[in-house]
Amino acid sequence: MAVLPVLTWGDPRLKKNSADVGEWTPELEQLVADLFETSLHDEGVGLAAPQVGVNLNLAVVDCSCGEDPGQKIILINPEITKEEGSQEGPEGCLSIPGIREVLTRPQKVTLRNRTKDGGWEELVGEDLKARAFCHEIDHLRGRLFVEYFGPVKRQFLQKKYLKQVRG
Repeated sequence: MAVLPVLTWGDPRLKKNSADVGEWTPELEQLVADLFETSLHDEGVGLAAPQVGVNLNLAVVDCSCGEDPGQKIILINPEITKEEGSQEGPEGCLSIPGIREVLTRPQKVTLRNRTKDGGWEELVGEDLKARAFCHEIDHLRGRLFVEYFGPVKRQFLQKKYLKQVRG
């Protein structure tokens, strides 16, 4: 397993729609292991392949932050099929380090998710897991969480981020 470099805000590769994952391969298995390792290293709860420069509909989520291996979830070509309720809470992104803002997301989401063997499963996430599912799927569609804010707020966050990057 390796800790991969994470692309940051402004990199055009973060704005692309991702291609669907085809047949499961040993290379994809390695990428998933590296995504989990990178997310854990950077204290995240999830990471999408586009954040490490791989343009695939593939992401990982672990709301236990490495504490419970049973909570590791691999999202393969995921689609949200149902959203319920709403929650407001702080959200951050490994591609925009140091920026956390309150954002409204669904309280509960249901996903159609491909399995490694090519079948399909239904995944349900509530609270933090719902937020993580939505956040990672946004990455697969070329969207960062800061894009939910209006232009003035987004510009403020970008200036704050760039100031922090420059030190």
